[in-house]
Amino acid sequence: MELEASRWLDMTWSSAPPGISIFRAPMNRRQRFVSALAIWLLGAPSLHAQDLQFESPDLDDLSWFKGNTHAHTTESDGDSSPEVVARWYKDHGYAFLVLTDHNTLTDPRLLSGLVDEHFLLIPGEEVSSAFENRPVHVNGLNLPRLVEPRTGETMVATIQNNVDAIREVEGVPHINHPNFRWAFGAEEMAQVEGDRLLEIYNGHPSVHNDGGGGSPSLEEIWDVLLTGGKRIYGIAVDDAHHFQGEFASDRINPGRGWVSVLASGLDAEQIMAGLEAGRFYASTGVEVREWRVTPTRIELSIEPDGDARYTTEFIGDEGRVLHVVHGTSGAYELQDDVTYVRAVVRGSRGDRAWIQPIFTRR
Repeated sequence: MELEASRWLDMTWSSAPPGISIFRAPMNRRQRFVSALAIWLLGAPSLHAQDLQFESPDLDDLSWFKGNTHAHTTESDGDSSPEVVARWYKDHGYAFLVLTDHNTLTDPRLLSGLVDEHFLLIPGEEVSSAFENRPVHVNGLNLPRLVEPRTGETMVATIQNNVDAIREVEGVPHINHPNFRWAFGAEEMAQVEGDRLLEIYNGHPSVHNDGGGGSPSLEEIWDVLLTGGKRIYGIAVDDAHHFQGEFASDRINPGRGWVSVLASGLDAEQIMAGLEAGRFYASTGVEVREWRVTPTRIELSIEPDGDARYTTEFIGDEGRVLHVVHGTSGAYELQDDVTYVRAVVRGSRGDRAWIQPIFTRR
Protein backbone atom coordinates (compact mmCIF):
# COMPACT_ATOMS: atom_id res chain seq x y z
CA MET A 1 0.00 0.00 0.00
CA GLU A 2 1.31 3.46 -0.93
CA LEU A 3 0.50 6.43 1.25
CA GLU A 4 -0.64 9.83 0.18
CA ALA A 5 1.15 13.07 1.03
CA SER A 6 -1.14 13.49 4.02
CA ARG A 7 0.24 10.25 5.44
CA TRP A 8 3.97 10.42 4.66
CA LEU A 9 4.56 12.64 7.65
CA ASP A 10 3.65 12.12 11.28
CA MET A 11 0.70 14.41 11.84
CA THR A 12 -1.26 15.65 14.82
CA TRP A 13 -4.26 17.95 15.11
CA SER A 14 -4.47 19.28 18.66
CA SER A 15 -6.99 21.75 19.97
CA ALA A 16 -8.83 23.07 22.93
CA PRO A 17 -12.61 22.74 22.65
CA PRO A 18 -13.66 24.42 19.37
CA GLY A 19 -14.83 28.00 19.61
CA ILE A 20 -13.44 31.48 19.85
CA SER A 21 -11.01 30.71 22.68
CA ILE A 22 -8.19 28.94 20.87
CA PHE A 23 -5.31 26.84 22.24
CA ARG A 24 -6.17 26.39 25.86
CA ALA A 25 -4.00 23.28 25.67
CA PRO A 26 -0.75 23.06 27.67
CA MET A 27 2.46 24.08 25.95
CA ASN A 28 3.72 20.50 25.50
CA ARG A 29 0.68 19.74 23.35
CA ARG A 30 1.29 22.92 21.40
CA GLN A 31 4.86 21.85 20.72
CA ARG A 32 3.63 18.47 19.51
CA PHE A 33 1.36 20.33 17.13
CA VAL A 34 4.38 21.15 14.98
CA SER A 35 4.21 17.59 13.61
CA ALA A 36 0.91 18.53 11.92
CA LEU A 37 2.53 19.60 8.65
CA ALA A 38 0.78 16.97 6.56
CA ILE A 39 -2.65 18.27 7.50
CA TRP A 40 -2.09 20.95 4.88
CA LEU A 41 -2.01 18.25 2.24
CA LEU A 42 -5.27 16.47 3.08
CA GLY A 43 -7.28 16.10 -0.08
CA ALA A 44 -4.30 16.64 -2.35
CA PRO A 45 -3.64 14.25 -5.27
CA SER A 46 -1.62 11.13 -4.52
CA LEU A 47 2.08 11.87 -4.13
CA HIS A 48 5.23 9.92 -3.42
CA ALA A 49 7.50 11.05 -0.61
CA GLN A 50 10.21 12.20 -3.00
CA ASP A 51 7.65 14.38 -4.83
CA LEU A 52 6.98 16.64 -1.85
CA GLN A 53 8.25 20.15 -2.55
CA PHE A 54 7.01 22.81 -0.16
CA GLU A 55 7.91 25.21 2.58
CA SER A 56 6.64 24.44 6.04
CA PRO A 57 4.02 26.96 7.23
CA ASP A 58 4.12 28.24 10.78
CA LEU A 59 2.03 25.45 12.26
CA ASP A 60 2.07 26.99 15.72
CA ASP A 61 -0.35 29.54 14.28
CA LEU A 62 -2.99 26.99 13.27
CA SER A 63 -6.17 27.06 15.36
CA TRP A 64 -9.65 25.57 15.37
CA PHE A 65 -12.59 27.78 14.44
CA LYS A 66 -16.16 26.65 15.08
CA GLY A 67 -18.76 27.76 12.55
CA ASN A 68 -22.03 27.19 10.75
CA THR A 69 -22.45 27.43 6.98
CA HIS A 70 -26.25 27.22 6.60
CA ALA A 71 -28.69 29.62 8.27
CA HIS A 72 -31.76 31.60 7.20
CA THR A 73 -33.17 35.01 8.10
CA THR A 74 -36.20 37.14 7.26
CA GLU A 75 -34.43 37.90 3.97
CA SER A 76 -35.94 34.58 2.82
CA ASP A 77 -37.88 32.10 5.00
CA GLY A 78 -36.38 32.60 8.47
CA ASP A 79 -38.19 34.20 11.41
CA SER A 80 -35.48 36.64 12.52
CA SER A 81 -33.48 39.45 11.02
CA PRO A 82 -29.87 38.94 9.87
CA GLU A 83 -28.69 40.88 12.92
CA VAL A 84 -30.61 38.67 15.37
CA VAL A 85 -29.40 35.49 13.67
CA ALA A 86 -25.78 36.60 13.58
CA ARG A 87 -25.92 37.71 17.21
CA TRP A 88 -27.28 34.30 18.29
CA TYR A 89 -24.23 32.56 16.84
CA LYS A 90 -21.80 35.10 18.21
CA ASP A 91 -23.34 34.88 21.69
CA HIS A 92 -23.10 31.07 21.58
CA GLY A 93 -19.37 30.93 20.95
CA TYR A 94 -19.20 30.44 17.18
CA ALA A 95 -16.21 31.94 15.43
CA PHE A 96 -17.80 32.30 11.99
CA LEU A 97 -21.20 32.19 10.29
CA VAL A 98 -22.43 32.10 6.70
CA LEU A 99 -25.94 33.51 6.21
CA THR A 100 -27.45 31.54 3.33
CA ASP A 101 -30.88 32.84 2.43
CA HIS A 102 -32.56 31.42 -0.65
CA ASN A 103 -31.34 33.26 -3.75
CA THR A 104 -30.47 36.25 -1.57
CA LEU A 105 -27.06 37.56 -0.55
CA THR A 106 -26.76 39.53 2.69
CA ASP A 107 -23.75 41.84 2.67
CA PRO A 108 -21.79 41.28 5.93
CA ARG A 109 -20.82 44.93 5.86
CA LEU A 110 -24.40 45.73 6.90
CA LEU A 111 -23.66 43.89 10.15
CA SER A 112 -20.16 45.22 10.69
CA GLY A 113 -20.96 46.11 14.28
CA LEU A 114 -21.04 42.41 15.15
CA VAL A 115 -17.77 41.51 13.46
CA ASP A 116 -14.59 41.60 15.52
CA GLU A 117 -11.40 39.60 16.05
CA HIS A 118 -13.43 36.71 17.49
CA PHE A 119 -16.40 36.60 15.09
CA LEU A 120 -16.52 36.61 11.31
CA LEU A 121 -19.45 36.84 8.90
CA ILE A 122 -18.81 35.24 5.49
CA PRO A 123 -21.11 36.17 2.59
CA GLY A 124 -23.20 33.31 1.25
CA GLU A 125 -26.39 32.18 -0.43
CA GLU A 126 -28.48 29.04 -0.79
CA VAL A 127 -28.68 28.88 -4.58
CA SER A 128 -32.10 27.28 -4.92
CA SER A 129 -33.19 25.62 -8.14
CA ALA A 130 -35.20 22.51 -9.07
CA PHE A 131 -35.52 19.70 -11.58
CA GLU A 132 -38.97 18.19 -12.22
CA ASN A 133 -40.25 19.67 -8.94
CA ARG A 134 -37.39 18.14 -6.97
CA PRO A 135 -35.31 20.72 -5.08
CA VAL A 136 -31.68 21.35 -5.98
CA HIS A 137 -30.11 23.52 -3.30
CA VAL A 138 -26.39 24.31 -3.36
CA ASN A 139 -24.90 26.67 -0.82
CA GLY A 140 -22.39 29.18 -2.14
CA LEU A 141 -19.84 30.24 0.48
CA ASN A 142 -17.68 33.37 0.38
CA LEU A 143 -19.48 34.82 -2.62
CA PRO A 144 -18.54 38.25 -4.02
CA ARG A 145 -22.05 38.78 -5.44
CA LEU A 146 -25.45 37.16 -5.88
CA VAL A 147 -25.49 33.95 -7.92
CA GLU A 148 -28.60 33.35 -10.01
CA PRO A 149 -29.94 29.77 -9.85
CA ARG A 150 -29.62 27.66 -13.00
CA THR A 151 -31.59 24.77 -14.41
CA GLY A 152 -30.63 21.84 -16.66
CA GLU A 153 -32.07 19.10 -18.83
CA THR A 154 -31.32 16.43 -16.19
CA MET A 155 -30.91 16.33 -12.43
CA VAL A 156 -27.14 15.92 -12.81
CA ALA A 157 -26.97 18.88 -15.19
CA THR A 158 -29.02 21.02 -12.81
CA ILE A 159 -26.74 20.27 -9.87
CA GLN A 160 -23.64 20.74 -12.02
CA ASN A 161 -24.82 24.04 -13.46
CA ASN A 162 -25.33 25.51 -10.00
CA VAL A 163 -21.98 24.20 -8.73
CA ASP A 164 -20.38 25.77 -11.81
CA ALA A 165 -22.18 29.08 -11.23
CA ILE A 166 -20.69 29.28 -7.73
CA ARG A 167 -17.23 28.31 -8.95
CA GLU A 168 -17.36 30.92 -11.70
CA VAL A 169 -17.39 33.70 -9.09
CA GLU A 170 -14.72 31.87 -7.03
CA GLY A 171 -17.15 30.82 -4.34
CA VAL A 172 -17.13 27.47 -2.55
CA PRO A 173 -20.14 25.17 -3.14
CA HIS A 174 -21.57 22.63 -0.75
CA ILE A 175 -24.44 20.40 -1.84
CA ASN A 176 -27.37 20.47 0.55
CA HIS A 177 -29.65 17.76 1.98
CA PRO A 178 -29.99 15.23 -0.90
CA ASN A 179 -32.82 13.44 0.94
CA PHE A 180 -34.95 16.59 1.25
CA ARG A 181 -38.08 15.54 -0.66
CA TRP A 182 -35.91 12.59 -1.78
CA ALA A 183 -34.50 14.83 -4.51
CA PHE A 184 -31.37 12.94 -5.59
CA GLY A 185 -28.76 10.49 -4.38
CA ALA A 186 -25.31 9.03 -4.82
CA GLU A 187 -25.83 8.08 -8.46
CA GLU A 188 -26.41 11.70 -9.46
CA MET A 189 -23.78 13.14 -7.13
CA ALA A 190 -21.08 10.78 -8.41
CA GLN A 191 -21.37 12.47 -11.81
CA VAL A 192 -21.00 16.03 -10.50
CA GLU A 193 -17.59 17.68 -10.76
CA GLY A 194 -16.06 20.56 -8.84
CA ASP A 195 -17.83 19.84 -5.55
CA ARG A 196 -15.89 19.01 -2.39
CA LEU A 197 -18.49 19.35 0.36
CA LEU A 198 -21.69 17.44 1.13
CA GLU A 199 -24.11 17.88 3.99
CA ILE A 200 -24.09 14.61 5.93
CA TYR A 201 -26.07 16.15 8.78
CA ASN A 202 -28.66 18.92 8.53
CA GLY A 203 -30.60 20.17 11.56
CA HIS A 204 -33.87 20.65 9.64
CA PRO A 205 -36.38 18.02 10.90
CA SER A 206 -37.63 17.28 7.35
CA VAL A 207 -34.43 16.40 5.50
CA HIS A 208 -34.31 12.67 6.35
CA ASN A 209 -30.67 12.50 7.47
CA ASP A 210 -31.09 8.83 8.34
CA GLY A 211 -32.85 7.82 5.13
CA GLY A 212 -35.71 5.34 5.28
CA GLY A 213 -37.95 3.08 3.24
CA GLY A 214 -35.01 1.64 1.38
CA SER A 215 -33.37 5.01 0.71
CA PRO A 216 -29.87 5.45 2.16
CA SER A 217 -28.89 7.88 4.88
CA LEU A 218 -26.71 10.87 4.05
CA GLU A 219 -23.78 9.10 5.67
CA GLU A 220 -24.38 6.05 3.48
CA ILE A 221 -24.50 8.27 0.39
CA TRP A 222 -21.14 9.68 1.49
CA ASP A 223 -19.61 6.21 1.72
CA VAL A 224 -20.91 5.26 -1.73
CA LEU A 225 -19.22 8.35 -3.17
CA LEU A 226 -15.96 7.76 -1.28
CA THR A 227 -15.88 4.10 -2.29
CA GLY A 228 -16.33 5.14 -5.91
CA GLY A 229 -13.27 7.37 -5.67
CA LYS A 230 -14.92 10.77 -5.24
CA ARG A 231 -13.01 13.16 -2.99
CA ILE A 232 -15.72 14.76 -0.92
CA TYR A 233 -15.91 15.84 2.72
CA GLY A 234 -18.87 15.64 5.10
CA ILE A 235 -20.26 18.79 6.66
CA ALA A 236 -22.80 19.30 9.48
CA VAL A 237 -25.07 22.36 9.48
CA ASP A 238 -28.06 23.88 11.23
CA ASP A 239 -30.13 25.06 8.24
CA ALA A 240 -31.69 27.14 11.01
CA HIS A 241 -34.94 29.06 10.40
CA HIS A 242 -36.48 29.46 13.86
CA PHE A 243 -34.79 31.69 16.42
CA GLN A 244 -38.01 32.90 18.08
CA GLY A 245 -40.36 31.01 20.37
CA GLU A 246 -39.92 27.41 21.46
CA PHE A 247 -36.81 25.37 20.74
CA ALA A 248 -38.17 21.89 19.96
CA SER A 249 -37.37 18.87 17.83
CA ASP A 250 -40.09 19.70 15.29
CA ARG A 251 -38.82 23.27 14.81
CA ILE A 252 -35.84 24.37 12.73
CA ASN A 253 -33.66 25.74 15.52
CA PRO A 254 -29.97 26.67 15.60
CA GLY A 255 -27.16 24.90 17.45
CA ARG A 256 -27.68 21.41 16.03
CA GLY A 257 -24.83 20.95 13.54
CA TRP A 258 -21.50 22.68 13.07
CA VAL A 259 -17.95 22.35 11.79
CA SER A 260 -14.62 23.08 13.43
CA VAL A 261 -12.04 24.14 10.87
CA LEU A 262 -8.26 24.18 11.25
CA ALA A 263 -6.92 27.43 9.81
CA SER A 264 -4.12 29.92 10.28
CA GLY A 265 -6.52 32.69 11.21
CA LEU A 266 -10.12 33.83 11.34
CA ASP A 267 -10.14 34.81 7.69
CA ALA A 268 -12.70 33.85 5.04
CA GLU A 269 -10.16 32.56 2.54
CA GLN A 270 -8.36 30.51 5.18
CA ILE A 271 -11.63 29.01 6.43
CA MET A 272 -12.64 28.13 2.86
CA ALA A 273 -9.25 26.54 2.20
CA GLY A 274 -9.59 24.45 5.35
CA LEU A 275 -13.04 23.23 4.35
CA GLU A 276 -12.08 22.30 0.81
CA ALA A 277 -8.96 20.46 1.96
CA GLY A 278 -10.84 18.46 4.59
CA ARG A 279 -9.06 20.17 7.49
CA PHE A 280 -12.11 20.06 9.72
CA TYR A 281 -14.47 17.79 11.56
CA ALA A 282 -18.27 17.97 11.65
CA SER A 283 -20.30 17.59 14.82
CA THR A 284 -23.66 17.69 16.54
CA GLY A 285 -22.04 18.12 19.94
CA VAL A 286 -19.00 15.86 20.34
CA GLU A 287 -15.74 17.80 20.52
CA VAL A 288 -12.50 16.33 19.23
CA ARG A 289 -9.40 16.92 21.31
CA GLU A 290 -6.76 15.33 19.08
CA TRP A 291 -6.55 13.53 15.71
CA ARG A 292 -3.27 11.93 14.77
CA VAL A 293 -2.20 10.06 11.62
CA THR A 294 1.07 8.20 10.97
CA PRO A 295 1.90 5.93 8.01
CA THR A 296 0.54 2.95 9.95
CA ARG A 297 -1.96 4.21 12.50
CA ILE A 298 -4.85 6.59 13.16
CA GLU A 299 -5.50 7.86 16.68
CA LEU A 300 -8.05 10.24 18.12
CA SER A 301 -9.25 11.46 21.48
CA ILE A 302 -12.48 13.16 22.55
CA GLU A 303 -13.03 16.04 24.92
CA PRO A 304 -14.92 14.50 27.89
CA ASP A 305 -18.30 16.01 28.77
CA GLY A 306 -19.52 15.09 32.23
CA ASP A 307 -20.47 11.45 32.49
CA ALA A 308 -21.09 11.02 28.75
CA ARG A 309 -19.68 7.87 27.16
CA TYR A 310 -18.36 7.47 23.64
CA THR A 311 -18.01 4.85 20.92
CA THR A 312 -15.77 5.43 17.91
CA GLU A 313 -16.19 3.52 14.67
CA PHE A 314 -13.44 3.52 12.06
CA ILE A 315 -15.09 3.10 8.67
CA GLY A 316 -13.67 2.15 5.27
CA ASP A 317 -14.69 1.11 1.77
CA GLU A 318 -18.41 0.49 1.23
CA GLY A 319 -19.12 1.83 4.70
CA ARG A 320 -17.66 -1.23 6.41
CA VAL A 321 -16.96 -0.81 10.10
CA LEU A 322 -13.28 -1.69 10.40
CA HIS A 323 -12.82 -1.25 14.13
CA VAL A 324 -14.84 -0.18 17.17
CA VAL A 325 -13.45 1.47 20.31
CA HIS A 326 -15.23 2.55 23.48
CA GLY A 327 -14.04 5.46 25.59
CA THR A 328 -12.59 8.92 25.01
CA SER A 329 -9.65 7.70 22.91
CA GLY A 330 -9.09 5.10 20.23
CA ALA A 331 -6.80 3.96 17.45
CA TYR A 332 -6.87 1.95 14.24
CA GLU A 333 -3.95 0.17 12.60
CA LEU A 334 -4.12 0.89 8.87
CA GLN A 335 -4.57 -2.13 6.61
CA ASP A 336 -3.59 -2.78 3.00
CA ASP A 337 -7.14 -3.45 1.80
CA VAL A 338 -8.68 0.00 2.31
CA THR A 339 -8.65 3.09 0.10
CA TYR A 340 -10.02 5.46 2.73
CA VAL A 341 -10.62 5.51 6.46
CA ARG A 342 -12.90 7.92 8.27
CA ALA A 343 -14.25 7.87 11.80
CA VAL A 344 -17.54 8.65 13.51
CA VAL A 345 -17.80 9.19 17.26
CA ARG A 346 -21.16 8.50 18.88
CA GLY A 347 -21.92 10.02 22.27
CA SER A 348 -24.32 8.52 24.81
CA ARG A 349 -26.52 11.64 24.58
CA GLY A 350 -27.14 11.03 20.89
CA ASP A 351 -24.55 13.52 19.64
CA ARG A 352 -21.91 12.65 17.04
CA ALA A 353 -18.71 13.84 15.40
CA TRP A 354 -17.49 12.89 11.94
CA ILE A 355 -13.76 12.83 11.18
CA GLN A 356 -12.91 13.45 7.53
CA PRO A 357 -11.53 10.56 5.46
CA ILE A 358 -7.83 9.83 5.16
CA PHE A 359 -7.09 8.55 1.65
CA THR A 360 -4.63 5.84 0.70
CA ARG A 361 -3.89 4.04 -2.51
CA ARG A 362 -2.86 0.45 -3.08
